[in-house]
Amino acid sequence: MVSLDFVNTVAFGGLVLFLGHGVRRLLPWLARYNVPAPVIGGLLVAAAMLLARARGLEPIAFDTRLQAPFMIAFFTTVGFGASLSLLKVGGPQVAIFFLVSTVLAVLQNVVGFALALPLGMHPLFGVLNGSVTLTGGPATGLAFAPAFEAAGVPGAATVAVAAAMVGIVSGGLIGGPVGTLIIERYQLRPAGGRRPGDPRPGLPDAPAEHPPLASHIVEDRLDDRPGTAAPAGEDKESYGLLKALVIILIAMWAGSWLGARFTAAGVTLPAYIGAMLVAAGIRNIDDVTGWFGLSQRVIDDLGSVSLSLFLVLALMTLRLWELAGLALPMVVILVAQVSLIALVCWPTFRLMGGDYDAAVMSGGLCGFMLGTTANAMANMEALVDRYGPAPRAFLVVPMVGAFFIDFVNALIITACLNIWT
Repeated sequence: MVSLDFVNTVAFGGLVLFLGHGVRRLLPWLARYNVPAPVIGGLLVAAAMLLARARGLEPIAFDTRLQAPFMIAFFTTVGFGASLSLLKVGGPQVAIFFLVSTVLAVLQNVVGFALALPLGMHPLFGVLNGSVTLTGGPATGLAFAPAFEAAGVPGAATVAVAAAMVGIVSGGLIGGPVGTLIIERYQLRPAGGRRPGDPRPGLPDAPAEHPPLASHIVEDRLDDRPGTAAPAGEDKESYGLLKALVIILIAMWAGSWLGARFTAAGVTLPAYIGAMLVAAGIRNIDDVTGWFGLSQRVIDDLGSVSLSLFLVLALMTLRLWELAGLALPMVVILVAQVSLIALVCWPTFRLMGGDYDAAVMSGGLCGFMLGTTANAMANMEALVDRYGPAPRAFLVVPMVGAFFIDFVNALIITACLNIWT
């Protein structure tokens, strides 16, 4: 057996990550359903380890001590995205869509534990097959898995990945058809009757698809603040990267202290919640004062790297054999969850205004309430390619799906853990 230390394990994980990217290129349907490259590569290694175990072998021993720091770093960057300035940019529709998504995340957990009990499972098994993995995706599922396992859910990490994969595929499959049904049922068309590729009135050279993400709009307005400039003689990009990295580490440091205070008070929290709260505080202070001159683009890039490495390390060591005996309860709960999200698209369409953009938002809702924001964007892109631009949908959905819902979902899950632990 080969034993890898923590540095070698991360290096091996990096190779596995690029293996996942290669497989996505070879099998385009994986990219079409937005299955992340770290998940593909990590599951391939986990499957190989399962086959080796069936033969009585354990070829590699991994040292995953850096898995938790990567996970905390990623969720810290999510905290930096919780900017009140984004809500102001998006207006009332962002607030309404955010409220709808929050209520749905709670309902997913209600449906989960309500079905888990008659199936003879722990209530938290239902929550794990609820907002943890569907609204949250594989990253949130794996991050919370140790807490769920400690609370009495065996094989929580394996269950989380399986549920998240079902959600990602389901969100990609039903979002487009649901949006199409609503558009055709009510004979909806884009404002002004414009079709894909048509120039917008008064903006002949502008792309017709959709505006930039709200986080970038806010950032562009803040680029001239004193804190954003690099010192004389410093490369601007390197300085911005260093500043973002140091601030993320400071938020993680302060977050660990805050988490310890919650633990001392008897409140069960995953390791990253304190860092998320500190990061959100820093973000909003900076929006008002401009003291730090944070670049959300750079923070998001660092978060993406941290997420990829966390996922691949977690999935390489997944114990796939733990799914035996859990398949039937998972199928029952997940069928109910997919049905729930499909059904609520119609009232969501009404709440969001009952127009064409609202119909496109409903397709996006299926994507990120069952899978990831990438699913939501893919669903909406498919709709606008056929029917025409929906600029309001492309402002509202990614703002909620990529920033706010992850933050609130973590608090909802934490509340469930404290109720049933």
